[in-house]
Amino acid sequence: MRTSPLLVAGALVATLTLAACGNGSSSGSSETGSTSGKFDVSSVKKDDTIAALLPDAIKSKGTLTVGSDTTYAPAEYIAEDGKTPVGYDVDLIKAIGNVLGVKADVQTAPFTGIIPAIGSKYDVGISSFTITAEREAKANMIEYFNAGEAYAVAKGNPKKIDPNDICGKIVGVQTGTVEDDELTKVITPKCTDAGKPAPQALKYAQQSDVTTALVGGKADLMFADSPIIAYAVAQTNGKLEQLGDVFESAPQGIVTSKSDDALTGAVQKAVQKLIDDGTYGKILAAWGNEVGAVKTATLNPSAS
Repeated sequence: MRTSPLLVAGALVATLTLAACGNGSSSGSSETGSTSGKFDVSSVKKDDTIAALLPDAIKSKGTLTVGSDTTYAPAEYIAEDGKTPVGYDVDLIKAIGNVLGVKADVQTAPFTGIIPAIGSKYDVGISSFTITAEREAKANMIEYFNAGEAYAVAKGNPKKIDPNDICGKIVGVQTGTVEDDELTKVITPKCTDAGKPAPQALKYAQQSDVTTALVGGKADLMFADSPIIAYAVAQTNGKLEQLGDVFESAPQGIVTSKSDDALTGAVQKAVQKLIDDGTYGKILAAWGNEVGAVKTATLNPSAS
């Protein structure tokens, strides 16, 4: 995902610029009950029964350390103060922390470094992780959201790109994402097998840099999760548009360690409580993403 200031030809609106103003190596924490996001998390109260399931180590420190690539607006990004993580993922994990009676300390991390650090540096990870069998082999994944994939191009599609044929195009994509993997392992072979030139992957560690590359003309199109495409279109002041329809809808998961059944169970039950009592739906609605809502916090759905 991403976090450096956007430098593009033509001014972008402030929201997108500020969403990218953090530093990927730094960390920002969010206090329980903060209203810096769009949902008032202070309304979420502790559930003693669920909180009792937490491992003693987390109970004693009173903090849930969360790894998140806070450059993926509107799921997780940095607020206008340049340090506070916000987004629907951030509001959700803070609400989970409140249910568990602990502070959710959201720390900015490189996207590809979160899962390897679960159980050591981070207790949990929330960063729009698409649930895959490969990721489930490395960590537990608790389903909490459903998102598709989409393309975006410059407004008016001046290069007349066909969403069903991106062979030979320069495609902006974030390193380590499912879209990065699909571009390399699925789309490229289809192009070459058909005797067409492979798409040229323009990869960046941060999603904000992918958006910058498209707005600045370095990329012909960008490939990302559908909520991120929709947000980029809305926040670039008419410079971008979605190309074609959303496709390949898939669940996303909160990540916990495979060796920590207690924490996994506590987080799973906290998510389900928030779904059942309506808080979860209110968080997504506050960010305009209720279309991605799920009804059950399923553990490792790919493996079941």
